[in-house]
Amino acid sequence: MLFASILAVSTSAQVPAQTVNPKIGVIDTSAFGAKEGIKKYTAASEALDKEFAPLSTEIQGLVTRYNTLGSEIKKLQDAAASSPNVPIDKTGAQAKIDEYQSLEVTIKRKQEDGKARLDKRSGEVLGPIMQDIGKAIDDYAKQKGYALMLDLAKMADAGIVLSMDASKIDVTKDFIAFYNARPAGTATTATPK
Repeated sequence: MLFASILAVSTSAQVPAQTVNPKIGVIDTSAFGAKEGIKKYTAASEALDKEFAPLSTEIQGLVTRYNTLGSEIKKLQDAAASSPNVPIDKTGAQAKIDEYQSLEVTIKRKQEDGKARLDKRSGEVLGPIMQDIGKAIDDYAKQKGYALMLDLAKMADAGIVLSMDASKIDVTKDFIAFYNARPAGTATTATPK
């Protein structure tokens, strides 16, 4: 029995170890929305931007009014502190303070509601495109012989990229060209309202 175990150990030591070097690729998904990115994705993003532009403009107008009121209130406070004998229209000042506080609540509510609507619409509009891109990444990896594809944007956000020779493994531009050259996939985008 001792002889059999020694023979087994020596036989396994004689078998050459196979070297496995899987091909790994990295795609920076944050580049999909760039000007030179995935056309279908950028078009859908631009449509979302247009859809939410009126709300953004409205909120920006409210913020401008809020900041203006804040400056006016500060001037009134400074004037009251530096010249206590100069009369101040307390009713007018209180009206500005009330409007200022009301605007603060309104702005916060509109921003929260707008974000919720944008998140929902992004899922509706960009979700099918992202699924199609995911399928295309699988096709690309199989076609090019990659055993593993990583998302550089997510790795960078998580702080897990310590060092990388991008020239050897970053295939973002090649994948974007591959995707844009494909015939239209099965993904359909929800038309912005």
